[in-house]
Amino acid sequence: MLIAGSSAAVTPLYRLYQESLHLTPFWITIVFASYVASLLAALLTVGGLSDYVGRRPVILAALLLNAAAMILFAEAADVAQLILARAVQGLCVGVGTTALGAAILDTNRARGPLLNSVTPFLGMTAGSLGAATLITFAPDPLHRVYDVLLGLTAVMIALLWVMPESISRKTGALASLRPHVSVPTQSRSVLAKLTPANVAAWALGGLYLSLMPTVVATAMAVHSPWVGGVVVSALMLTAAVAVATFRDWPARRLILTGTSTLSLGVAVSMFGIHEQQVAALLAGTVIAGVGFGSTFSGTLRTLLPTAEPHQRAGLLSAFYVQSYLAFSLPAVAAGLSVPLIGLSTAAYLYGAVIVVLAIISMVASLFTNR
Repeated sequence: MLIAGSSAAVTPLYRLYQESLHLTPFWITIVFASYVASLLAALLTVGGLSDYVGRRPVILAALLLNAAAMILFAEAADVAQLILARAVQGLCVGVGTTALGAAILDTNRARGPLLNSVTPFLGMTAGSLGAATLITFAPDPLHRVYDVLLGLTAVMIALLWVMPESISRKTGALASLRPHVSVPTQSRSVLAKLTPANVAAWALGGLYLSLMPTVVATAMAVHSPWVGGVVVSALMLTAAVAVATFRDWPARRLILTGTSTLSLGVAVSMFGIHEQQVAALLAGTVIAGVGFGSTFSGTLRTLLPTAEPHQRAGLLSAFYVQSYLAFSLPAVAAGLSVPLIGLSTAAYLYGAVIVVLAIISMVASLFTNR
């Protein structure tokens, strides 16, 4: 939760960075994209390293990277330093996600999958809401947010020393660093059918974590950073609740529910932006969050069983490559388009594409046999 929360805590601060460093929406999305690129690189190289060297060393490396990122953020004085800090944070998340997830599964096989699904969403909720709170009520938020997170990281490093190692070391660590991405033959048609829904869900997350605070402040003329933080938190919290609440539903039902609520929620959110109604934006965000969590859960539960055990790591890598590209590339495209068509229009087009992709996937699921 700390690592996920640290990654989301930057989002409410983007508006302050725009003002203090004179950044355009394009540069905000570039900062966000640098985080995703380094995260993806880490996932594809060191994602399986903890299977060979143990969970604790890799978790320690992730926490040290998080500490370094917090220091870099606190000292950032221009966009280049901000990009560097975000890239280091991406490495932290990429290194830590798989090791922490595996450690949770090692400890509790029964509850591990559910904890791994909801923990990132809960962490991002706490991070964005906590940062928005400090921005609103604490002095010097561009330093105070990172001071708090650095202190929590130090506590986690101390607690790591009393955490037992859950696996034994084995040879093959260097070979595991070679990226392995593959889609088994029997999984390709399933992945193709799921792609519109998966892209829609992750593109929505990218919109909220990169541009939504700027949209709230600029297009809706709501300058309180608290509101932008609450909007982002609402998406992540409802996604976590959806994953936990619908955990016993069949995968097809999750996909249908996810794509329908995703498209409806985005449409309501865009209406709220157009009418400058924060209540409508929040209502749409909550509906879309249900769709985000349901689609994420249903996609994984549909896709992973199609692969043999020895094929799942490669398939999961391919899934995350697709997901994080959808997470970042549309946001960068939106940032590029803002000087040409304006922030509001860029948001509307972004939302329209998400709605179309979700509807395509929903229709495809309706005509797919159980």
